[in-house]
Amino acid sequence: MEKRELTCIGCPMGCQLTVEMEDGEVKSVTGNTCAIGDKYARNEVTHPERTVTSTVVIFGGDKPRISVKTASNIPKDKITECMKEINAARIDAPVKIGDIIVSNVAGTGVDVIATRNVEAV
Repeated sequence: MEKRELTCIGCPMGCQLTVEMEDGEVKSVTGNTCAIGDKYARNEVTHPERTVTSTVVIFGGDKPRISVKTASNIPKDKITECMKEINAARIDAPVKIGDIIVSNVAGTGVDVIATRNVEAV
């Protein structure tokens, strides 16, 4: 039986979790004080995902870069490809919070969106 030790990031408590797996299947999760920890641990060992945050160059705006993030989590193994697409993006002002900056990033079906407003100058 394989054991993995994790620190839960589902809430501020930071529970120390132990996940027992057999043949790639989760058999048990211990150490969590709530259901969020159980869900987090099962997902983290079978299909880890992350939200990616970064910045993109913006032309003609009152700021040189705009902060962005993935609209939802993407598979952890797609982060490098996601960052390549974000780093290659160039946009023109104005941009509003929630505007799509990169569609379907890294083929994940998730968009990269603006997290701040940038006005045109």
